Amino acid sequence: MEQLNLTVSPRFILLGLSTDPQLKVIFFLIFLIMYLMTILGNLLLITVVRINPALHSPMYFFLTNLAIIDICFSSSVVPVLLRNTLAKDRSISFLGCATQMYVSLTLGATECLLLAIMAYDRFAAICRPLHYNTIMNKTLCFYLAVGSLSAGLIDSLLQVSFTFQLSFCNCLNINNYFCEVPAFIRMSCGDTFVNDLSLYITGGFILVCAFFLTLISYAHIISSILKITSSQGRQKSFSTCASHLTVVSLYYGTLMFMYLRPHSKKNCHYATETDKILPILYTAVTPMLNPFIYSVRNKDVKSTLINLLKSKQSYKN
Repeated sequence: MEQLNLTVSPRFILLGLSTDPQLKVIFFLIFLIMYLMTILGNLLLITVVRINPALHSPMYFFLTNLAIIDICFSSSVVPVLLRNTLAKDRSISFLGCATQMYVSLTLGATECLLLAIMAYDRFAAICRPLHYNTIMNKTLCFYLAVGSLSAGLIDSLLQVSFTFQLSFCNCLNINNYFCEVPAFIRMSCGDTFVNDLSLYITGGFILVCAFFLTLISYAHIISSILKITSSQGRQKSFSTCASHLTVVSLYYGTLMFMYLRPHSKKNCHYATETDKILPILYTAVTPMLNPFIYSVRNKDVKSTLINLLKSKQSYKN
């Protein structure tokens, strides 16, 4: 088969989720609502943390970083999905596809590391409460945030570089709704051994390591909680960790299934329903749920929201 030269034919076609006109309208409305909830929910969470001095702690510093990442992550994928759902021209340029892949990979890897850091923060708060302020000082928090972003940037650069060196044999149709590495590996007609190897190595280093660091942190946390004699104290401690465990389970589970399983190559248009549906969970659903999960489970955030609404109501009156 003739190998495709991307410098000559630099546009891909995003096939999207469905070709049914009615389903397209339904998908458009659903994703539009989810995207608006993602933006509004995360912006509200950032605002609440900034206006309440009591929330200026390491946990909320990382939570604010998570909210910013979720806004950017969702914005790198969902607007393109919304446009392509109803538009006749579903093409995306070589540069646009590479940029989307780079940004989404960077933010996805950064969020993986950030969730592990947040688990370590909860470990320090529950298992080392007397030394918490010393352990989670401002300098360490800053370097952890910058380090997680730097690791994401480096990982993305490697993955995008390897991906766009593949041969696609005149296949420009991406059977997905955004430019993602597994979809390109399925499209390729050449040898993808290097791509698979780099994906497993970097995925193992970032995703699996972050996941096990989170598990280790929570193993210590649960051990410490079980030693608390008061049932009320145990319940309060479990409550502070439940929201984070919910996010971790949803996010890590879908990412590991997508990126660390064997990537069977069928043909240019091949993709299972799972290959299309699972990315929705970590590109649209999780960024939307994060602010609501943390807000509903957190008394400080809820009280600040209530006071904010009351002050606005009294101002109007």
